[in-house]
Amino acid sequence: MRHERIEVPAREIGLEPVWIVIPGYNERGMIARTVRSVAHWLPNVVVVDDGSSDDTGREAERAGAHVVRHCVNLGQGAALATGIRYALLNGAGMIVTFDADGQHRPEDIGVMLRRREETDADVVLGSRFLGTTENMPASRRWLLRAATFYTRMTTGLDLTDAHNGLRLLTRRAAERLRIRQNRMAHASELLGWLAESGLKVAEAPVKIVYTDYTLAKGQNALSSVSILWDLWSSRLHR
Repeated sequence: MRHERIEVPAREIGLEPVWIVIPGYNERGMIARTVRSVAHWLPNVVVVDDGSSDDTGREAERAGAHVVRHCVNLGQGAALATGIRYALLNGAGMIVTFDADGQHRPEDIGVMLRRREETDADVVLGSRFLGTTENMPASRRWLLRAATFYTRMTTGLDLTDAHNGLRLLTRRAAERLRIRQNRMAHASELLGWLAESGLKVAEAPVKIVYTDYTLAKGQNALSSVSILWDLWSSRLHR
């Protein structure tokens, strides 16, 4: 597998260790490849095996990741909360959340870090609409656009992409973050929290790659409806 080098800004090296947090549920088919693609350049990787019934955790360990296991499946929000807490306890200065299924490119971590250095933002959110997508279903694009519009109207955040799992948090932001929505509603909850937090937010252009694997894992038209449901339910529980 060919890797493009991640250029980490000099002030992030040693002074503020970068940790990668990957939530994983039944990702045996992709997790080792995802971990190796990231750990090749940034060694601090923690995978949260969220109650998988397959060998996700074992494969992640073999690939070089720290692994934390949930005994039962709690949901992606809970897995992110666990991974962020683990990274903070191990001295993380920056935390990047990264999907397990291969949608994200490791070189975009460098893009996120450079954007943070340029803007001095507390949180950097990846945007596929500032960047590019590959094989994105038209229904997914429409629903993501609708979700982004709704987020702008309800939070006041001037974002171009409301549901992207590639995010960078400074330690200051990560210590303040509290994820209460265990499952997919955490993404909308996080945006609502950001709007009220007073933290500085920036976006960075990234590439999202949709494959047969990611589509089979649920990135299709039917599951995309859950994005709008998450937005509504997160507002209801605030």
